[in-house]
Amino acid sequence: MKMPNLNEAHKRSNICVSFEEFNFDNNLKNIGNGKSYFVKTYGCQMNEHDSENICAMLEEMGFKKAEDYEVADLVILNTCAIRENAHNKAFGMLGRLGHIKESKNIIIGICGCMAQEESVVEEIMNKYKYVDLIFGTHNLHRLPELLNNVISNNKKEIEVLSIEGNIVENIPVKRESKYKAWVNIMYGCDKFCTYCIVPYTRGKQRSRMPKSIIYEVEKLVKDGYQEVTLLGQNVNAYGRDLKMDYDMANLLEDVAKTGINRLRFVTSHPWDFNDRMIEVIGKYDNIMPYIHLPLQSGSDKILKLMGRRYTKESYLELVDKIKTKIPNCALTTDIIVGFPGETEEDFNETIDVVNKCKYDSAFTFIYSPRIGTPAAKMKDDVPLSEKESRLYKLNDLINKYSKENNDSYLGKIVKVLIEGYSEKNNGTLMGYTDTMKLVNVQGDEKNIGKIVDVKIDEVKTWSLDGSIIK
Repeated sequence: MKMPNLNEAHKRSNICVSFEEFNFDNNLKNIGNGKSYFVKTYGCQMNEHDSENICAMLEEMGFKKAEDYEVADLVILNTCAIRENAHNKAFGMLGRLGHIKESKNIIIGICGCMAQEESVVEEIMNKYKYVDLIFGTHNLHRLPELLNNVISNNKKEIEVLSIEGNIVENIPVKRESKYKAWVNIMYGCDKFCTYCIVPYTRGKQRSRMPKSIIYEVEKLVKDGYQEVTLLGQNVNAYGRDLKMDYDMANLLEDVAKTGINRLRFVTSHPWDFNDRMIEVIGKYDNIMPYIHLPLQSGSDKILKLMGRRYTKESYLELVDKIKTKIPNCALTTDIIVGFPGETEEDFNETIDVVNKCKYDSAFTFIYSPRIGTPAAKMKDDVPLSEKESRLYKLNDLINKYSKENNDSYLGKIVKVLIEGYSEKNNGTLMGYTDTMKLVNVQGDEKNIGKIVDVKIDEVKTWSLDGSIIK
């Protein structure tokens, strides 16, 4: 049994990252025969891509995917630790799985960022004793061996490593889409923003080698993929740990040259977004004019308390450069309201930034403390009613600018990657523009997987309706 330790996870050293190759033990390839699995994913794109790896390894073991967790023989929850709401959802799901386990033989596993938190694992061991398998973000590749131990020995398996982390290449992947793909370019983070648990749950910043990333994208191009999104906790800092004089701007340019039709990247930190990156994005048509640039707060005082390493002024200067050098670039963001010490004046500074940037959309949150982070020790002195009032006001403003930005698309012809049928209407196709605008269209399923011209006929706050140009 190996338990998580946040103090150990906080450490950073000069130890070189180890690059390893994944090797599947052939003796484990049939232990899932006749059994089904269900993977429930919470959180960010990194978690979604991790789940693609998990599904692929399970299918290599002989498991078949179940469409519903209630009929599966194995259920794995891949969890997120960023917000309290994500915690609550995962624990709620564990409760439902416990009721199922009372009446049938089912293996329950939990992994991801929540599994890297000491308090979470302790709570699971005390209140959810029926959980069979707990593993973390650093040993995802160990899933086949760990699951085999659970099945063979019929006992709980807990293996969560609180280490800085290594890189394991060539873990199998079962991609959710045939047209869009996630590609990890780095793992972990060394920023240690005071509210954020990610540097503890994901380890130190580790960049993959450029040749490994480019090879993966080249293969995706050959396989007919239309779009690739480069993933990392802070992609703008890519390469700093490699000591190769090769950074995110170099990588963006080299990946663009593979010929992939659409290239995106998330998530950016404003502090590491340099002029060379902006130049490369503006230079290549296949790098999409869409940037997610977390603000978190518009107050210099709060930004300093958050450990964000930039100011309101420098953020606005960066946005001005982006909008000047990347025509028609869409900008989205993350904002936290009610951080400890945030006054009405501080909040109004955030509102001022939103009015200047006129974001296309934003993920907005009420601050929730994460155990083990420096901010959790700060006095949470903003009343909940005030936090909710600020969030309501902020969302109203975000909605206003989202609608105004969408209004500019009315009557225009835009290119849309058609991904499939809309969840709300099976007769309607859906896809995204280069600026990440959701578009619903009527059309033949033969358009799925293609980039087509669409005329925008109707505009809504969060989506566009259009018709495919023959």
